[in-house]
Amino acid sequence: MLTTMRRHAVTLAIFAALTTGLTAVVYHLTQNAISRQVQEQQKMLLDQVIPATLYDNDPLHECYVVTNDALGNTAPHRVFIARKGGQLIAAALESTAPDGYSGSIQLLIGADFQGTVLGTRVIEQHETPGLGDKIDIHVSNWILSFTGKTVQGQNDPRWAVKKDGGEFDQFTGATITPRAVVNAVKRSTLFLKTLPPRLATLTRCGEIQ
Repeated sequence: MLTTMRRHAVTLAIFAALTTGLTAVVYHLTQNAISRQVQEQQKMLLDQVIPATLYDNDPLHECYVVTNDALGNTAPHRVFIARKGGQLIAAALESTAPDGYSGSIQLLIGADFQGTVLGTRVIEQHETPGLGDKIDIHVSNWILSFTGKTVQGQNDPRWAVKKDGGEFDQFTGATITPRAVVNAVKRSTLFLKTLPPRLATLTRCGEIQ
């Protein structure tokens, strides 16, 4: 009996070791491919908010971490810097609209440093299907209405939904969601205008302990 139990124990140990080793090999073989795929997806999203023709560096490798109330909360947000010929051109900034109808809305906003929005995309939202979810490019083109618009200042009256006297459409039966996004894009674009002098003081992505 003891001999049989030992034999089974050894068999199980060998099987466990082989399984662990196989898992490690598969992980090693696929890790680089997965990493490349993630970077490609990030690059595709980045090019939706900053046209690739505007820059010649790799913004994914010039990434900084910023924290500011203007970004919707005090959590760290990433900002990706676009340059051409070494000159600052624009940035893509992760931001949060904390006051969506169904919770926080996560955004990626591309803008130059003079206050002009180059592109905006929703990267996470939980708004009501058929109503608030029209902020998503996969549902409607509403998010494209920001492209090319300039924010003159915090009190720029154009940066509001039409119901509040601004120039952005609201949705029938859903005003809270577009209002939250308009305000977040405005705040984030104004924040980016202040960024260039502070770049040297910012923490690079991946350096936070």
